Amino acid sequence: MATPPRAARPPRDHNGPRPAPAVRAEHPATLPRALYRAVAQLQRSWDRPLTAYYLILGASLLITALGLVMVFSASEIQALRYGLPSSFYFRKQLLAAAIGTVLLLAAWRMPPRLHQALAYPLLCGSVLLLVLVQVPGIGQTVNGNTNWISLGGPFQLQPSEISKLALVLWGADLIARKHRFGLLAQWKHLLVPLVPGTMVLLGLILSGGDMGTAVILCAVLFGLLWLAGAPVRLFTTTLAVAGALVVILVTTSAHRVSRLACIGATDPGPGDQCWQAAHGLYALASGGWFGEGLGASVEKWGQLPEPHTDFIFAVTGEELGLAGTLSVLALFACLGYAGIQVAARTEDTFARLAAAGVTTWIMTQAVINIGAALGLLPIAGVPLPLFSYGGSALLPTLYAVGLLLCLARNEPAARAALTAQRTARRTRSTTRARIMQRYKN
Repeated sequence: MATPPRAARPPRDHNGPRPAPAVRAEHPATLPRALYRAVAQLQRSWDRPLTAYYLILGASLLITALGLVMVFSASEIQALRYGLPSSFYFRKQLLAAAIGTVLLLAAWRMPPRLHQALAYPLLCGSVLLLVLVQVPGIGQTVNGNTNWISLGGPFQLQPSEISKLALVLWGADLIARKHRFGLLAQWKHLLVPLVPGTMVLLGLILSGGDMGTAVILCAVLFGLLWLAGAPVRLFTTTLAVAGALVVILVTTSAHRVSRLACIGATDPGPGDQCWQAAHGLYALASGGWFGEGLGASVEKWGQLPEPHTDFIFAVTGEELGLAGTLSVLALFACLGYAGIQVAARTEDTFARLAAAGVTTWIMTQAVINIGAALGLLPIAGVPLPLFSYGGSALLPTLYAVGLLLCLARNEPAARAALTAQRTARRTRSTTRARIMQRYKN
């Protein structure tokens, strides 16, 4: 049988080189084409100007909402044990969330320069409150730490939580001012007064026994210095000194030694010194893939101390299972990624330092809390940001989220995208009104 003739080839142009074929994006041969396209589309979505803006808003609201649900579930038995209504802690947390939402909206709409202007008043107020904590009759001791001021009735204030926000704003403003005048190349301007000021905060906080908050402040300080361009040898020297101080602080306190000895403990141990760490693991292990069901935790019935604060992640694992804990981790990962994106894209020095400082604060605190619940880190007594019970922690954290939203919204590409969205909405609204008017006529 005769084969069909081949299609005639187009004549070759000998007057010049043939145009190069369009270059296609290479993809690994091991990946299916559809998966490669999906990954490429996801990458383009991540790189859009408003992605970080919406991730911060969505992740923070979801963490706070899920935290309210888990606070109610984890605290109802605790409240009944003290003769309180089952919704006592939930109502206090809901009130704090409502006030914090107002702070978030205010910080969201404020211009960045106003945040910068609040740095020194907030720092001075934080130092004053930390000093008042150490005054006998004013400061209150809870679980061995003197970190609280009574506000009357069931309400208390923990000034060390405010100091985190104060350090972020003050440190970012200080470094931004020195960068503007080209002073950061000199060591004395790089370290003074940032490091001495932080040491004052750390001294006041450690005098109350709050080791967890001190670690978070050190992480924020290192993050600010890193972005300011501090040399590596400074970090190695500082880490060596900090490590020596930690060893001294731990070895001189039997309570801290016992907490350090409970890392990785799978049973309460002699004298039940690792009771809390072991039962946190029991709660996580009994949850399985999808948990025992909301409100069905067994460990919160007196076996697990502080189920609504330090170990709320363990109760979440018991009631919502691995799916619930991974969802919480994914939300924190999205929030951290978005904060890094804001810090990397902005051109303003204060905005970059403030975004990085807030992100370092929230992520470090989340790692410390979750690491303690998993038995990978010593129990530091810090809440899970936006999730655990505690109005003193929730209010400054929601303000910090509002600050991130403000900085993300004022990034040039994001501002242009938001302006384009508003223009498109007005155009659609005008077109719709004209069409409706035409039908009426």
